[in-house]
Amino acid sequence: MRKIKSIAVILTFTLCGVFISCDKNGDFLLFSIQNDIELGQTMSQQIADDPSFDILSREEYGSAYSYIESMLENILASEDITYRDEFPWTVNIINDDQTLNAFATPGGQLYVYTGLIYFFNEEDALAGVIGHEIAHSDQRHGSKQLQRQYGISILLSIIAGGDASSLEQMIGQIAGTGAILAFSREAEAEADDFSVRYLAGTNYACNGAAIFFQKLLDNQEQRQPEFLSTHPSPENRVADINATANDISCDTTIDSESAARYLGFRNSLP
Repeated sequence: MRKIKSIAVILTFTLCGVFISCDKNGDFLLFSIQNDIELGQTMSQQIADDPSFDILSREEYGSAYSYIESMLENILASEDITYRDEFPWTVNIINDDQTLNAFATPGGQLYVYTGLIYFFNEEDALAGVIGHEIAHSDQRHGSKQLQRQYGISILLSIIAGGDASSLEQMIGQIAGTGAILAFSREAEAEADDFSVRYLAGTNYACNGAAIFFQKLLDNQEQRQPEFLSTHPSPENRVADINATANDISCDTTIDSESAARYLGFRNSLP
């Protein structure tokens, strides 16, 4: 029995070494980093081809993309991002003023709804949300959850273009347009925590994500993001995000010119 266990351990480390299938925390994944990238790009193409997702044109809204891509670049400078050089990080803006949401596919494809952008008055809050979504990709939360739900064979079939129906269902789950891809509370807490750490080296308030959740609490009578039905409560998240900011002693000051910059960004949208 001991010999069998030893062989299993050796096999696990061999798989991790050859297929790069273990994340930095040692969580075992049959899905490799390259698989993450390919799945994310496949999903991104499907989203681009789906008329239900009104992706703003980079040519027509160049100034808006310049702003949000600069924000993404600033956050990606963090050395806490494991795959900042491996993933082809991209951010897209979805024209939907009624949806308070953002999501990330495996492999670093990020999406932000205009409804979320208009919900904020300061750029620090948006930076906090983007940091949170970067963490979902970087910590491979999506890959882990999708592998649990669908299995490696279906995921690889999607990359190869052989399972369009499952791809459509996955996109619905991740984007919140169908059944929600319900990350565990641990994954959500981890994404919140990393958002603070990613923003710590920027000019944004490192607890920017807490601004988002606090505003949700202050606007209880307004529409709430659908994803909150399965996520930890905003009250706990505000407290935990601020506790992380205090623990690592990062700057939570909002730049006095932040509101003016953000207003210019919002005015550049439809």
